[in-house]
Order: sequence, then C-alpha cells, then structure tokens
Amino acid sequence: MSTPQLVVHHDKELMAQAAAARLITKIVDAQTSRGSASVVLTGGRNGNGLLAALAAAPALDAVDWARLDLWWGDERFLPEGDPERNVTQAREALLDSVPLDPERVHAMPASDGPHGSDVEAAAEAYAAELAKAAGPENHGPVPAFDVLLLGVGPDTHVASLFPELPAVRETERTVVGVHGAPKPPPTRISLTLPAIRAAREVWLLAAGEDKAEAVAIALSDAGEIQAPAAGARGRARTLWLLDTAAASQLPRSLYPPASP
Repeated sequence: MSTPQLVVHHDKELMAQAAAARLITKIVDAQTSRGSASVVLTGGRNGNGLLAALAAAPALDAVDWARLDLWWGDERFLPEGDPERNVTQAREALLDSVPLDPERVHAMPASDGPHGSDVEAAAEAYAAELAKAAGPENHGPVPAFDVLLLGVGPDTHVASLFPELPAVRETERTVVGVHGAPKPPPTRISLTLPAIRAAREVWLLAAGEDKAEAVAIALSDAGEIQAPAAGARGRARTLWLLDTAAASQLPRSLYPPASP
C-alpha cells in the first residue's frame, strides 16, 4: 500500500475547487489511456462540496461522462429518493446535470428495493455487481477504481466503517451491511477496507476544526480498527486533501505549504 501524501489548502472552498480540478484531470487521463474511468463517490459535507465544485468547474466538459463508471463507498439504507441517501444528494449536486450513462451509475440498493429491508442481501448484491465489473486484470473481486473518495469523520470513520465495529474488522467480503452505526441512520451498506485498498488511488477529504483530531490520529500510525481512516490506502497513491483547520493538529513538518 502507498504512503499517505498531504495537500493542505487555505479553506474548504479552495480545497473543494482544487480537488475537483484534480479529479477531472485524473478522469481524463484514465479515459485517454484506457478508454474509460471509474470513481467511487463519497457523501457527507466534504464529498458533496467536491461534487458542487465539480459542477461549477470550468473544465467540466473535458470529461466524457458516457465513459465514466460511478460507484459509492457507502450508503444509508433508506428508501429510494430519501434526501439523506448519498446518491440522492449526489444527483442534486452534480449527476442530474451531466450526461452520464445510467447503466454506469452503480447506486447501492435502497431499503425499498428488490431486497427489501434485508441489508445483508443488499450488500451481497452490490458485492456481486462489483465482481461482475472486475476484469481479469484487476486480480480480485472489485474493479481497480481510478479514484476512491472518502470523507473522514470526527471519530476517524471512513465510508461506514466505524471504530471497533464489526465492519472495519472484515477481511474477506468486499461489501457489508452495517448495523448500529453511531450516527443516524444506524443501518447502512459499506465497502470494506479490502475493497477500498483495491483502488489505484484513495483520496481522503477533511475540512474544518472538528476533523483536526481525527486527521492527527489517523496519520499518527494508529491502528485501523481504532481509526479506520488509517487503513484506507490506495495501491498507487493515498492522498489526504485538507484545509488548514483540519490540518491544525498535525506537526508542521508533515505537510507542504498550502497549494494554490
């Protein structure tokens, strides 16, 4: 796994704009070299901020949206269209305004979908969808995502992998149902750390003083069971995209000057 790299921006708005520009470049490069690209989206404050920045980005049209696969790192197990679902928020922020191929938008199942309230069956179905999309070159049960985005919670959780809960301990399955999440709603679907680590690049987003302690813990050689963000690594690159507030508890020597 790759060693974490840090980019620190002055504030959350600059962080979102720079991350959007960086993501567009990565998607275009992947589409140029391999014909298509795959990105795993994240919800929450910073994930939705990135999508909003993408929607306003001058280079938005450089992406061939019909050749982009979108996946999710986790989802709240709620009915289709619920405003709290990550996919609902993503559609409002960006997806409904770009010409995506609907067959390549891989939303996680809803609680009123074909699996009903059985979150474990829903997780298994998503794992099967990932496995179907993985080619022989991926050497595993999930595609080698070009970029996998993750927000970092104040408790160091990423996706819906919370400290000490069973999901963060999973080593075999790629997708699991999550029960008893410490923030509502308690029932969720999440990629596991093995699935996250299949990505070529993992980008972790954190902005605000309320994320500073979590960032410091995750980057201080903490164990992934106690600090799930510490275990989120990409195969080729692990990038922490922060604002100065989120980086405020890190040793200054650990990160470079703020990027433009």
